[in-house]
Amino acid sequence: MDALVGARVAAFSKAKGISQTELGQAIGVTFQQVQKYEKGTNRISGGALALIAARLEVPVTRLYGDPDAKGEDRIGQLLGAPGALELLDLYAAMPPERRHALLTVIRPAAGRPPGTGA
Repeated sequence: MDALVGARVAAFSKAKGISQTELGQAIGVTFQQVQKYEKGTNRISGGALALIAARLEVPVTRLYGDPDAKGEDRIGQLLGAPGALELLDLYAAMPPERRHALLTVIRPAAGRPPGTGA
Protein backbone atom coordinates (compact mmCIF):
# COMPACT_ATOMS: atom_id res chain seq x y z
CA MET A 1 0.00 0.00 0.00
CA ASP A 2 2.89 2.38 0.75
CA ALA A 3 4.23 1.92 -2.78
CA LEU A 4 0.78 2.49 -4.32
CA VAL A 5 0.23 5.70 -2.35
CA GLY A 6 3.75 6.81 -3.27
CA ALA A 7 3.12 6.08 -6.95
CA ARG A 8 -0.01 8.22 -6.81
CA VAL A 9 1.88 11.06 -5.15
CA ALA A 10 4.45 10.86 -7.95
CA ALA A 11 1.77 10.74 -10.67
CA PHE A 12 -0.21 13.69 -9.30
CA SER A 13 3.01 15.68 -8.80
CA LYS A 14 4.11 15.06 -12.37
CA ALA A 15 0.64 15.88 -13.70
CA LYS A 16 0.68 19.21 -11.85
CA GLY A 17 4.31 19.98 -12.70
CA ILE A 18 5.42 19.95 -9.06
CA SER A 19 9.01 18.83 -8.48
CA GLN A 20 10.12 16.65 -5.59
CA THR A 21 11.95 19.69 -4.21
CA GLU A 22 8.81 21.85 -4.34
CA LEU A 23 6.71 19.15 -2.73
CA GLY A 24 9.32 18.60 -0.04
CA GLN A 25 9.43 22.31 0.76
CA ALA A 26 5.64 22.43 0.99
CA ILE A 27 5.56 19.63 3.56
CA GLY A 28 8.83 20.36 5.38
CA VAL A 29 11.02 17.48 4.18
CA THR A 30 13.92 17.07 1.76
CA PHE A 31 13.47 15.99 -1.85
CA GLN A 32 15.25 12.76 -0.88
CA GLN A 33 12.47 12.05 1.61
CA VAL A 34 9.87 12.71 -1.11
CA GLN A 35 11.74 10.20 -3.31
CA LYS A 36 11.48 7.62 -0.54
CA TYR A 37 7.77 8.35 -0.15
CA GLU A 38 7.20 7.98 -3.89
CA LYS A 39 9.05 4.64 -4.02
CA GLY A 40 7.23 3.36 -0.94
CA THR A 41 10.53 2.94 0.90
CA ASN A 42 9.29 5.21 3.69
CA ARG A 43 5.70 5.33 4.90
CA ILE A 44 3.96 8.70 4.68
CA SER A 45 2.51 9.81 8.03
CA GLY A 46 -1.09 10.95 8.22
CA GLY A 47 -0.03 14.56 8.75
CA ALA A 48 2.39 14.51 5.83
CA LEU A 49 -0.24 12.87 3.63
CA ALA A 50 -2.69 15.66 4.44
CA LEU A 51 -0.08 18.29 3.56
CA ILE A 52 0.79 16.49 0.32
CA ALA A 53 -2.86 16.26 -0.67
CA ALA A 54 -3.34 19.96 0.05
CA ARG A 55 -0.30 20.92 -2.05
CA LEU A 56 -1.42 18.67 -4.90
CA GLU A 57 -4.96 20.03 -4.56
CA VAL A 58 -6.55 16.59 -4.31
CA PRO A 59 -8.52 14.91 -1.53
CA VAL A 60 -6.46 12.54 0.62
CA THR A 61 -8.70 9.71 -0.58
CA ARG A 62 -7.43 10.20 -4.16
CA LEU A 63 -3.96 9.28 -2.94
CA TYR A 64 -5.34 5.97 -1.69
CA GLY A 65 -7.24 5.26 -4.91
CA ASP A 66 -10.72 4.20 -5.81
CA PRO A 67 -11.12 0.43 -5.69
CA ASP A 68 -13.20 -0.96 -8.52
CA ALA A 69 -16.06 -3.40 -8.04
CA LYS A 70 -13.64 -6.31 -7.59
CA GLY A 71 -11.75 -4.44 -4.86
CA GLU A 72 -8.74 -4.00 -7.11
CA ASP A 73 -7.02 -0.69 -7.61
CA ARG A 74 -6.55 -0.30 -11.36
CA ILE A 75 -4.58 2.95 -11.23
CA GLY A 76 -2.26 1.54 -8.58
CA GLN A 77 -1.71 -1.61 -10.62
CA LEU A 78 -0.95 0.38 -13.76
CA LEU A 79 1.41 2.79 -12.02
CA GLY A 80 3.16 -0.11 -10.33
CA ALA A 81 4.15 -1.72 -13.65
CA PRO A 82 7.89 -1.38 -14.36
CA GLY A 83 8.53 1.73 -16.46
CA ALA A 84 4.96 3.03 -16.13
CA LEU A 85 5.86 6.36 -14.53
CA GLU A 86 8.63 6.98 -17.04
CA LEU A 87 6.30 6.15 -19.91
CA LEU A 88 3.61 8.45 -18.47
CA ASP A 89 6.16 11.24 -18.06
CA LEU A 90 7.37 10.85 -21.66
CA TYR A 91 3.80 10.64 -22.96
CA ALA A 92 2.85 13.84 -21.14
CA ALA A 93 5.83 15.64 -22.70
CA MET A 94 4.69 14.77 -26.25
CA PRO A 95 2.62 17.09 -28.43
CA PRO A 96 -0.98 15.84 -28.89
CA GLU A 97 -0.47 14.67 -32.47
CA ARG A 98 2.43 12.45 -31.43
CA ARG A 99 0.38 11.03 -28.56
CA HIS A 100 -2.30 10.03 -31.05
CA ALA A 101 0.27 8.45 -33.36
CA LEU A 102 1.82 6.53 -30.45
CA LEU A 103 -1.56 5.18 -29.37
CA THR A 104 -2.24 4.10 -32.94
CA VAL A 105 0.92 1.98 -32.82
CA ILE A 106 0.58 0.67 -29.27
CA ARG A 107 -3.06 -0.48 -29.37
CA PRO A 108 -2.53 -3.29 -31.89
CA ALA A 109 0.72 -4.29 -30.16
CA ALA A 110 -1.27 -4.72 -26.93
CA GLY A 111 -3.97 -6.72 -28.73
CA ARG A 112 -6.58 -3.95 -28.75
CA PRO A 113 -8.40 -2.82 -31.87
CA PRO A 114 -7.62 0.70 -33.12
CA GLY A 115 -9.79 3.42 -31.63
CA THR A 116 -10.55 1.62 -28.36
CA GLY A 117 -9.73 3.07 -24.97
CA ALA A 118 -8.56 1.44 -21.77
